[in-house]
Amino acid sequence: MARIAGIDLPRNKRGEIGLTYIFGIGRATAQRILNTAGISYDVKVEEWSDDQLAAIRGLINDEIKVEGALRSEVQLNIKRLMDIGCYRGLRHRKGLPVRGQRTKNNSRTRKGKRKTVANKKKATK
Repeated sequence: MARIAGIDLPRNKRGEIGLTYIFGIGRATAQRILNTAGISYDVKVEEWSDDQLAAIRGLINDEIKVEGALRSEVQLNIKRLMDIGCYRGLRHRKGLPVRGQRTKNNSRTRKGKRKTVANKKKATK
């Protein structure tokens, strides 16, 4: 069982894909790690030797911010934006899209389930 940065990597995946299960490591970073460690992308995670696993672990611990540390840094960045009151911070605070998407039709993921607004009733004479 390959366990890196507190994450159990899937055994039957290629090394390049398996590393992406760690928060903060994408395809490009995974390829760079495997190149530095001298491991082929196509070797499956279960076929890694203990030496290769130790090399990968060392590279990730020394060079890349992953999992908890990265999550807390992202949250602190968002909190900073909200504290200084910039446009992006206000959008985060209101729960609206931050990166310029339109909100008239879409953005259900950020806004949540639809809230129906009732029509005004006509006044009787």
